[in-house]
Amino acid sequence: MKLKVKGIIMDLDGTLTDSKEAYRDALVKALETFGVKNFDQNLALEIPRRLEQNLSIEDLLPKISIEKFLKAYLEAYYRLAEDRAKPLPNVQKTLEKLSGKARLALLTMRYVPCEKIGNWLERAGLAKYFQCVVTALNTRFPKPSPKALAECAKRLGVEVGECAIVGDSIADVRAGKNAGAKTVAVLSGIFTREELEREKPDLIINDINELPSFLE
Repeated sequence: MKLKVKGIIMDLDGTLTDSKEAYRDALVKALETFGVKNFDQNLALEIPRRLEQNLSIEDLLPKISIEKFLKAYLEAYYRLAEDRAKPLPNVQKTLEKLSGKARLALLTMRYVPCEKIGNWLERAGLAKYFQCVVTALNTRFPKPSPKALAECAKRLGVEVGECAIVGDSIADVRAGKNAGAKTVAVLSGIFTREELEREKPDLIINDINELPSFLE
């Protein structure tokens, strides 16, 4: 299946970067503030999976103040992700190809200023490929709301229906469908093929490096 698009709106964590190590280390740091040293290792990915879907994590951490935990966890995660999140292999070549076919936007639900993401993109040598960056601070309606996608499309100067949203999560696919955009799910993040298939995206690929061959 070939997609015809004028804009590509990409997620960051799990799509352009491998963030699993940062998720794990953020959990360790956050739990340390409560004096917790031993925990189920599956929490490292289950917590971000729940947060991505706006689901409660209270049952995962029954003896801890969730509000205080989330503050410590997100602060640690944003700091670690800035330092440690590495672009997935070959991403630069892929963005070079994609930017020749469509306008590119980066959409992340991290609550951080665009400048921080922009600085990270500069250090990774990827900034020149993106026309715009939108973070959770730019929209009151996070994914799966279509509002952030509409904002990206506006900044790219294209209709949202002429865009593809590329991401690793259920929320990415739902946001794309809600916006009337094409939807591409990647398996490089924290959701399984089965979970993503249930959302019926237009395309499921192993990682973003496979995308250029599916574009007209």
